[in-house]
Amino acid sequence: MNRTTLSLIAGVAALAAVTGFATLDAPDTSGADTARAAAQLPVERTGLVCPAPSTSDLAETAYTSFTPVTKGAAGKGTGHLTAATEESAGATGTTDGKTGGKTGKSKEKGGKTAAKPVLAPKAPGTPATGSTSGGTTPAYLGTAEGSYAPGWTVQQTTEVAAGTGHGLLGVNCTAPDTEFWFPGASTAADRTDYVHLTNPDDSAAVVDIELYGPDGALQTTVGEGITVPPHASDPVLLSTLTAEKQDAVTVHVNVRSGRVGAAVQALDDKLGGDWLASAGDPAGSLVIPGIPKDAVSVRLVAFAPGHADADLKVQLASSTGLITPAGHETLHVKGGMSASVDLGDVTRGEAGSLVLTPTDDAVPVVAAVRVVRGKGDDQESAFIPATAAVGARASVADNRAKAATLSLTAPTGTAQVKVTSSAGSEGGATASQTYTLKPGTTQDVVPPAPQGLKGTYAITVEHVSGAPVYAARTLLSTDKDTPGFTIQTLPDDRGTVSVPEADEDLDVLQR
Repeated sequence: MNRTTLSLIAGVAALAAVTGFATLDAPDTSGADTARAAAQLPVERTGLVCPAPSTSDLAETAYTSFTPVTKGAAGKGTGHLTAATEESAGATGTTDGKTGGKTGKSKEKGGKTAAKPVLAPKAPGTPATGSTSGGTTPAYLGTAEGSYAPGWTVQQTTEVAAGTGHGLLGVNCTAPDTEFWFPGASTAADRTDYVHLTNPDDSAAVVDIELYGPDGALQTTVGEGITVPPHASDPVLLSTLTAEKQDAVTVHVNVRSGRVGAAVQALDDKLGGDWLASAGDPAGSLVIPGIPKDAVSVRLVAFAPGHADADLKVQLASSTGLITPAGHETLHVKGGMSASVDLGDVTRGEAGSLVLTPTDDAVPVVAAVRVVRGKGDDQESAFIPATAAVGARASVADNRAKAATLSLTAPTGTAQVKVTSSAGSEGGATASQTYTLKPGTTQDVVPPAPQGLKGTYAITVEHVSGAPVYAARTLLSTDKDTPGFTIQTLPDDRGTVSVPEADEDLDVLQR
């Protein structure tokens, strides 16, 4: 019997990532019989969600969008940041989109009032800004495509003059995902904590929220099977999920169906408020970068998701090297329980980052710190979760003249990074500087000032050589009547994805 030889057609290889996807045309056939090395290609689409910023009538919220210039990115692109339709119905806050989010009448969409975009992202290399006022600002959904997509970041910064949660609240709008960890939340009487769930997709998402305190899982009433409608946001007050009052709680958001963006808004009666971003994936060793040198209180919360206990060595990567805080050399974390420790003014006037490593067998944990600055009635708080390394590149938007400090740490070895300040949102030119980090140290730097800066600017950190580098940015309030600060980490922006090149191999079809 004649054997028919089948031919294999090389199609388009596509790779999806949480923040976007990249496509690769079929490779030319050259007769090679092995797959070529994977190529790093820019993502072609990125999605982000921003939670509703505040319910305070005194809230003033700024949005800043930035895409770093990426070699090999598509020549054209688009981007937008628009209100979630479920949340925008009945919104009365004023909107001023300085780069495309015009005020005026809104149009109907799906029977609901669809708000104008709060901003329209500018071309790569230049920030775009927009703003809203009042306590009815909705959650926003964002999409960037083509050249606007690789490394796209949006910062949401809110100033609240008075009341519970006053001060400066900042958060990087997040990519939708299916699991989030938030060590450092609270159900105590002086705290009002919400977990914001935002669904960017066309179908409903089903979410479970689990709470873990010092003695294990808290008894919850309505934390399972929470439905988040399409293109909608749902802020869930943690104290409505349980009657237990606990000061150190780890929140686990698990998405049964669909995807959501998630962030915890932590509001304190006396210590102001800020956003607690999701911690990095559970790991045996963790780094919490960028603890301010003038912190008067640093509280560490850690959680071991499994059944095994974790014993962690606690070190501070200071400006001169790794040191062990006196009296806090180790932290024991029981499986399924939250552990906390007050480290006081651990930085003692120097730049610092916490480094957590296993004393024996590595057990995956998540961790975060609450940082308090100031004195008396002027005290404010912020949160820093354990985070991934900068990787190839990371950016943070909404940096203001004389108000931003960048913290860089290389816990395991010498490293070199390049820091670039973008052009301003309203004018100016880029500026760059290279820094060398000694092993086990943290270095606070004032970002190089953009020439002729007007408006706000973005900071991009690129890993040049050496050991992994971790970074965080501290932003101070520029309003003298609203003292406050906020801290954002800079994990790898995942602006590129690994796409292997494959060749035809007809041997797999032979019999």
